[in-house]
Amino acid sequence: MDNLFNNVLVNLSSDITVTSALITIFAAAILGVMVTVIYYKTQDDAVYQRSMAITLLMLPVILSVIILFVGSNIARAFSLAGTLSIIRFRSAPGDPKDIGFIFFDIAAGLACGVGLYAYGFLFVLILGILLVIVEKGRFFEKKYIQKTLKITIPENLNYEGAFDDILKKYTKKYSLMKIKTTDLGSLFELNYHVTMEAGQNEQEFLNELRVRNGNLNIILAVSPKK
Repeated sequence: MDNLFNNVLVNLSSDITVTSALITIFAAAILGVMVTVIYYKTQDDAVYQRSMAITLLMLPVILSVIILFVGSNIARAFSLAGTLSIIRFRSAPGDPKDIGFIFFDIAAGLACGVGLYAYGFLFVLILGILLVIVEKGRFFEKKYIQKTLKITIPENLNYEGAFDDILKKYTKKYSLMKIKTTDLGSLFELNYHVTMEAGQNEQEFLNELRVRNGNLNIILAVSPKK
């Protein structure tokens, strides 16, 4: 049986045997599972994608097999490059960290494709442990968050310094960016840029503001990235 498969594969690469191909595929599959588990454990629920996890599972196997079949044949490598050049990948933009996981997967697949199984396993293990530590330890998180605050007030309320005591209590710093009239001039809308500590109790903050502004509309939102 081994000879039969070897005869089929002889045109692909003289170095490929059924045994080496199976070892490469299974090693790549194991590393793919490891990368997928790391992705599952470290990704936020809001941006986690099952399709991405399945892709991470498949990619090392596919890439290792491609490398295995291409081998050192230059003509075959150019043919493969031409084939891949017509492929277009279309997907909705996701977490930027997904790009890192794609390259993580590619490196694991390449390691298996060239037969460096131990180094591939070591690479995935070390980087995986590092990612889990960073994620679970909440490293590199911002201590403060930039937000915009819009407060609607009645026209008879003097807006100058009206909320300063509350803003000093709940924010690191703040600045009044814009004032405009609304509702045919019967109301004012104050637009603040505020810096708040991560984890600050926003409900208490808004409750104190709405008591001061007569329970009119208040909007607190994360500032758009520039």
